[in-house]
Amino acid sequence: MNTNQVIGIILILSLPVLITLFGPDRDKPDNPATIQVTDFRNKEIRLAKPASRIVCLIESGLSGLYMLGAENQVVGVPSAVYNESVSAQYAAMDERIKNKELPAPGNWDFVSIENIVALQPDLVIIWSSQTESIQLIEAHGIPVYAVFLQSFEDVYKEIKDFGALTGKVERADSLINYTKNEIRQLKSMQPASTKKRQSVYFMWNQGLLATAGTSSTVNELLELAGARNACTVDQEHVVINKEMLFDWNPDMIVMWYNPAKNPEDILGISDIQKLKAIENKQVYELPSVFLCDLWTLKFPYAIKMLAKWSYPTSYAHLNLEEEKQKMLFELYGQKGKNIAP
Repeated sequence: MNTNQVIGIILILSLPVLITLFGPDRDKPDNPATIQVTDFRNKEIRLAKPASRIVCLIESGLSGLYMLGAENQVVGVPSAVYNESVSAQYAAMDERIKNKELPAPGNWDFVSIENIVALQPDLVIIWSSQTESIQLIEAHGIPVYAVFLQSFEDVYKEIKDFGALTGKVERADSLINYTKNEIRQLKSMQPASTKKRQSVYFMWNQGLLATAGTSSTVNELLELAGARNACTVDQEHVVINKEMLFDWNPDMIVMWYNPAKNPEDILGISDIQKLKAIENKQVYELPSVFLCDLWTLKFPYAIKMLAKWSYPTSYAHLNLEEEKQKMLFELYGQKGKNIAP
């Protein structure tokens, strides 16, 4: 055997090692399946595989997980799911919530670190403002996805990230595309002339003088409905006085859902009878928080209601009951058919 033959044999035997060391897969991460997203703190969250034990302490975030079809990956929910007006809707979608079998280790105002750790989650979803709780959870080696929503683009980001974290990427893309298409269709129906846009005063359930300024999701909602925000204060949540309300003199008042008050109560307030909205009886109330949650992909339904209230002639063809049923089915699938009005 000559020298060239020996060298050839050595190269053949060494080929698998050379491919391992220098082949095309060499530059890939150690675990190609690693999931990476950046949360609203601008912190990177890395998971080796889709989360299978999720504790979600945000009701709107939980709604997104159910839209994705990831509810069986949830092992802990916010206490609001049991204590507030959304309980009936979640109970209709999930027997575990109906029977109060899913633990609720916290909410936006309280978190039990001990109970979270006991659930052995591989992901916790929580508001970014809950910094102390986040630090304590992460100190136990548990990944945390922190949320802070300021716009509808943030809602899209949240659902896209949830899709990656739960292994539901295609479903997340489908949900986002559906919602964006709904917005495009609504825009195409807006009245051609916008010279006289309806001015809307938005009333939170804290009272008549609690409203939303121009730096708010509500402002974005009104703009998409073709209306304008009567409040001109460049803040998110604003408490005003009655003089300001009379200065703005809105065409319409829209109430956030309030189980203790209805439009008739507002129409009956004696010292605001000279407001244009009161004189024309243009006071409306959004339905349940679950149906009109502005921090979920359900926000187009609220836009449709606002558009129809503002421009009844232009949107006469829009059947809000049909739109609601379609929305629930598109976002929640078959589960949506069980959701009560």
